[in-house]
Amino acid sequence: MKIGKNIQQPQGFKAFILNSFPPRGGFDLSAKIIQKANIATLKIGKLDGITQLLPDIDFFLFMYIRKDAAYSSQIEGTRATMIDAIEAESETSENFPKDVDDILHYIKALNYGIKRLNTLPMSLRLITEVHKELMKDARSTQFSDPGNFRASQNWIGGTMPDNAQFVPPPPYEMNQALDDLEKFLHQQDDVLPIIKAGILHAQFETIHPFLDGNGRTGRMLITLYLHLSGLLELPILFLSWYFKKYQKLYYQKLDVYRDNGMEEWLEFFLDGVIETADEAIETVKKITVLREEDMKKIQSLSKTSSESAIKILPKLFQMPIVNVAKIQEWTGFTRQGAQKVIDRFVKLGILSQKDESQKYGRSFVYKKYLDIFK
Repeated sequence: MKIGKNIQQPQGFKAFILNSFPPRGGFDLSAKIIQKANIATLKIGKLDGITQLLPDIDFFLFMYIRKDAAYSSQIEGTRATMIDAIEAESETSENFPKDVDDILHYIKALNYGIKRLNTLPMSLRLITEVHKELMKDARSTQFSDPGNFRASQNWIGGTMPDNAQFVPPPPYEMNQALDDLEKFLHQQDDVLPIIKAGILHAQFETIHPFLDGNGRTGRMLITLYLHLSGLLELPILFLSWYFKKYQKLYYQKLDVYRDNGMEEWLEFFLDGVIETADEAIETVKKITVLREEDMKKIQSLSKTSSESAIKILPKLFQMPIVNVAKIQEWTGFTRQGAQKVIDRFVKLGILSQKDESQKYGRSFVYKKYLDIFK
């Protein structure tokens, strides 16, 4: 199932030119891949069902988006972590790596894409809008032209196209490949949605239509498509953790995809869906247990104290690093009142001071909750 080939260009280098897509004969996939796709679909269904039982599912989603943003950005060389991003969002610290901005832009772009699906179908327009949110005013090693498909040649690895590891199609061929990709998105066919998601990602990365930000945008497409396809009521399956865990293999399998290895790529992708869904299911179970334990701790307080604590605990599932100012923002309490609430949570073993040596400007972390996501 050859998707294209390297063809000599007038400029003296070879570029990968894609065949008409999807292939006229469809995708002749083995029974092994179909079986694995069915298992992956069942796992996604189980994840979708169990997350519906969470009383604070939106807060769970916030954390998973942060986790995906951190790992997807780290694949591209970002060194900042999910914790750095939370501290930046909560404004509890100014001492974090500058490249935390990569993660914050990813969070913004993914949230934008999820919301935009309510008013705009999955399309090239949506992809460019998400890219604009990702790259506008963001760090970049080169001009990224946010929200616009490239009008010049790019390449992966090497210093120029003629010594590059991979050269995507030139702009005039790229535009045709993008048109084919958009048609494939909306095509009514018998391709299982989970398989289609895997093919879409690999095909997008092969086209490489932006000057920068292709990997991150392509990984967002997986989540957005699975949500759009109806497999997930909420976009709660994020594969960047898996791709980062097996980063070298991830790149190798994308290379193999281009060289007549669609099944090999799909097997890797589907294994990732299964492993990630299993990990997310266990995460939901752990969160449920932790929430019940901490609710019992809060209920042991006096009526007045427990009433305010019950209001704060769900917010910690969204923002698990706080300071006095953040508690004041949530409750309207005085600084002294907010500190009393924090002291109460520390005494209950829910919060702990992030840096014990710090006397001023202290921040407090919901460590047991954060540890579940590490």
